[in-house]
Amino acid sequence: MIATTAKPVRLLGVDFTSAPTKRKPITAAIGMLLAGRLQIESISRCPDFGAFEQLLRMPGPWLGAFDFPFGLPREGVEALEWPLEWGALASHCAGLGRAEFKRVLDHHREQRPRGQRYPHRQTDLPARSHSPFKLVNPPVGFMFLEGAPRLLSANVHIPGLHAGDPNRVALEAYPALLARRFCTSSYKSDDRRKQTQAREDRRELIVAGLEREFGLAFTDPSVRQLLIHDASGDSLDAALALTQAAIALTAPNGSYGLPRHIDPIEGWIASV
Repeated sequence: MIATTAKPVRLLGVDFTSAPTKRKPITAAIGMLLAGRLQIESISRCPDFGAFEQLLRMPGPWLGAFDFPFGLPREGVEALEWPLEWGALASHCAGLGRAEFKRVLDHHREQRPRGQRYPHRQTDLPARSHSPFKLVNPPVGFMFLEGAPRLLSANVHIPGLHAGDPNRVALEAYPALLARRFCTSSYKSDDRRKQTQAREDRRELIVAGLEREFGLAFTDPSVRQLLIHDASGDSLDAALALTQAAIALTAPNGSYGLPRHIDPIEGWIASV
């Protein structure tokens, strides 16, 4: 179970994609903590960035956990001589555009020694997450490029990175980190040939673990079935991110469970 908070706060858990479509939208789980139980109220889909930007501007108070890297590795940023302030860095990268961003990172990667092609942030190593300089399998670099500038534009508050609207707080999530607590094998795939019964069984195992350990509950029982039957794993990843938001909300002293000192261009993954 999760500790009860003094005031109700809307919670968001967002599974992000750098190229949203109706077929592969940005997926958001929306809920609240009620008497120590995490209640999922709905699963929302953002088929384009306009819908995602509207979600970011939803009036607070809310706390959201978003599954994309908020920052970039300091080692790489310094080597490229990019801005060393988060807002300026996000704006600079947005100004480059996708093609130039890719060209610069491809060139940077090729100049590095084999086995060390991708610089990592301090938070990536304990989380076992990919470098935000990686552009394929998965394209987390593009996720930063499309996500971080939109957080800046929406002026949400990002602890350690950006002092925005204190009623709309954004944290970086990594659903796989929490999923590993219950299952270490693959539980999702966008490839229909890999959408097996075994993966569905693993999603059900993860949902049961969230119910058992964090009091996960559903306003609509059909949402539980959606988390299990959505073979892409997007709905479940949004629920995992939502759970990470709930855990962060109840951390002592309003710390969100984050380290006291966060590198101001790298950021930190919640619950690491």
